[in-house]
Amino acid sequence: MPRIVREAEAVWEGTVSRGSGTVRAATSGAFELPTTLASRIGDPEGKTSPEELLAAAHASCFVTSLGSELARAGTPPERLEVTCRITMDEVGDLGHRIVSSAIAARGTVPDCDQAGFAQAADAADAGCTFSALIKASATVTIDARLGGADGD
Repeated sequence: MPRIVREAEAVWEGTVSRGSGTVRAATSGAFELPTTLASRIGDPEGKTSPEELLAAAHASCFVTSLGSELARAGTPPERLEVTCRITMDEVGDLGHRIVSSAIAARGTVPDCDQAGFAQAADAADAGCTFSALIKASATVTIDARLGGADGD
């Protein structure tokens, strides 16, 4: 696989507590999203935060990794749904840190049993670059089940 380089850009105006900014995908132009300190520590009010963007990145990386693992096992998925919950908390004298990323993966995968799906999810976690990045300082958990988002 070739080296991959992507860029995002953040612009902020005003003080941290009363200012606001935007974050945009500089490489693709796929999004430009508003952000504020309030959206990070309180009610998002339609704005995003670095933690939400990290959750989106981890979910996106994991779902493609899981799809690849299932296809490699000869059981390509019909549908995969992945939710990621990033948790930031105070850690002793270090201040706020990302402490965990919890992945919930649900799939509709013909000819795959629960054990095979769980095995593919473990391999997907091992191959997901965002899982590796987060594991350097936090915990990653995976809950992988066949069926839709409601567990069907």
